[in-house]
Amino acid sequence: MRVLFADNLSEFAIEHLRARGIACDVMPWLTADDLPEHISDYEVLVVRSTGVNATTLEAGSKLDLVVRAGAGTNTIDCVRAAQLGIVVSNVPARNAMAVAELTLGLMFAVDRNIANATADARSGIWNKKAHGRSRGLYGATLGILGMGSIGLEVAKRAIASGLDVITTATPAHPPATLQFMKELGIRCTSDLCSLLGASDIVSLHVPAWPTTVDMVDSYFLASMKTDAILINTSRGSAVVEADLIAALDSTEMRAGIDVCNDEPNSSSGEFYSELARHPKVTFTHHIGASTHQAQTAIAKGTIEVIEKYCRGMLTNCVNLELSPVRAAVLSITCQDQVRVLALVLQELNNRSIDIGNMNSQVLAGGKTSITHIDVTGITISHDEFTNSILAIPGVLQAKTQKV
Repeated sequence: MRVLFADNLSEFAIEHLRARGIACDVMPWLTADDLPEHISDYEVLVVRSTGVNATTLEAGSKLDLVVRAGAGTNTIDCVRAAQLGIVVSNVPARNAMAVAELTLGLMFAVDRNIANATADARSGIWNKKAHGRSRGLYGATLGILGMGSIGLEVAKRAIASGLDVITTATPAHPPATLQFMKELGIRCTSDLCSLLGASDIVSLHVPAWPTTVDMVDSYFLASMKTDAILINTSRGSAVVEADLIAALDSTEMRAGIDVCNDEPNSSSGEFYSELARHPKVTFTHHIGASTHQAQTAIAKGTIEVIEKYCRGMLTNCVNLELSPVRAAVLSITCQDQVRVLALVLQELNNRSIDIGNMNSQVLAGGKTSITHIDVTGITISHDEFTNSILAIPGVLQAKTQKV
């Protein structure tokens, strides 16, 4: 197997994979436009910030797996990858602490005017009166949008610094997360407007979903306190930059920004952003995950994804069909022989029954296996269908569960 690293990754990860007999080429200078010319000989592509478009995927005649060494996959054409049978996996939650640290750093930097004070000092300007004005964060209310792994890490650090943390209630939170939020003392507001109106600081930790694109617009900003601080270390696409600039110009609002629209595709290069140049913005260069600790954790996660894929296991796959169209789940216990499963699939084919997701696990001793198959298009009774499977030699048990 050959792996192309189109961005830098910790050297130990490269050496680890090479020691396992995996050929690794590291070309961090490649851009999204360069990739199509270099991808044809590789089964695996690993990227961080470099975009992977449809042209690259179509040029990858051997490409099986794209790994985003990080959480967000908005720079990868996951839909086209799925159409071409290419798996896209990410490495989530490994950089949560690093992003949380930058988030808190931006909060303090904005409140204490650190960036502007430093710029004046470097220009030979002493202006203690202007830069000494600070509200202070102790006792302030922090509203967090997106209480995932990063949001929770931000909340823990904010609470330790004396801030009151609130978020919006959502049924998507698993029970364990809700319990942890309760233990931390995080309050849930009834709706977004309530959160915005109560927060001295609003911090975004949302994924790049269609529902989050342009979520911070003029209406959102008008719902915030006029002297609030907006922090965005998640996705540039979440903010309508023109609306934020207008709010900064017309109110006492300030912002700490790590991500923005139209960022360069490479790690260095020319860059112009009206938002980044605004005097009431403290700006960093999409460096939320850029600590040695985070990069080591991400490298280990990347190794895990690639090694498991070599063993036929999908890890953190983001372009699977999460809710396949299915009428039932067929569960089979059978002799662990390819012949038996082949006969089962032949029976499904004979009845024009379509299958979706399928997985098999071998039981202890290696003599039997259990297989679960999503099926649709059953035109006979479920009992009759199950009996037809049980009649196959080597099938020990079978049941059909309606969905």
